[in-house]
Amino acid sequence: MYIIIVIGFLIYILAFPEKSVSAAAIGLNLWYENMLPTLLPFSILSYILIQSGILDSFAGFIHRFVGKFFPISSAGIYPLTAGLLFGFPMGSKITADLVESGKMSRKEGQRLFCACNNISPMFVGSFILGESLGQPQLRLATFLILYIPPLVLYMFWNRKQHFQTPTAVSEKKAASMNLQLIDAGIMNGFETLAKLGGYIIMFAILAQMTTLLPITNPVLKCLLIGFTEITNGISYTAEQGLSFSLAYPLMIAFTAFGGLSGFAQTASMVKDSGFSMLPYLKMKLLGTAVSLGLALLLVH
Repeated sequence: MYIIIVIGFLIYILAFPEKSVSAAAIGLNLWYENMLPTLLPFSILSYILIQSGILDSFAGFIHRFVGKFFPISSAGIYPLTAGLLFGFPMGSKITADLVESGKMSRKEGQRLFCACNNISPMFVGSFILGESLGQPQLRLATFLILYIPPLVLYMFWNRKQHFQTPTAVSEKKAASMNLQLIDAGIMNGFETLAKLGGYIIMFAILAQMTTLLPITNPVLKCLLIGFTEITNGISYTAEQGLSFSLAYPLMIAFTAFGGLSGFAQTASMVKDSGFSMLPYLKMKLLGTAVSLGLALLLVH
């Protein structure tokens, strides 16, 4: 399968060099203008905060209240919050970092990263509702449609679980804040963003390739492109002149799932932690179905 995909990419790039360059430029521009300035500083700071242990006591304080109704350990407070506020794929990366550092059990990490890896509210509010649909007044309703289902599904999935921070963490001395730790955080941040940039470019080309398929149904073509890479899918859907009652649910479905590009980026972020991607895929598909249903109810 990998060989077929690589050969297909090579043939497309050689046969359609202009379109390939254009798609790669779109992906690179998306990475440079949106992901790099927003996620790089946060990625660097997250590494420093986790390794230094600065957040441990604060997370413990918040957990006294949240832990009473939400099945999560004190260590899970940070990735859950960051995944909802700062967006994909930081939730999965922070969860993996916590597991690798021994501050979170692998069992909790496996379950938590399925729920805290969502598209940023800034992307939803500006690009989808503002630029693509021209419906900024739907921000609150859209946030509820996109972010409540994964939280509810996580709570239902883990209703009998009682996650605890590993006991060895309380005995472990936090790393001191020094230039060595900051240097490591910077290198970790650049490595993370470089990987994401490569995936974005490759899937931008793949999304462009799907436009060559002999599909005449515009909705089916929107689905194919959107579930490959959401940015291209949303842009393509907005250009088709579809009614709002059709375009809005389609974009919600793309965003809730995250696209195959998002799946590949997430797998790259957690590969060293040994997480299985099958529960993540199941959670995303189920959350997408719920969000799509809520979006259809809203427009009708």
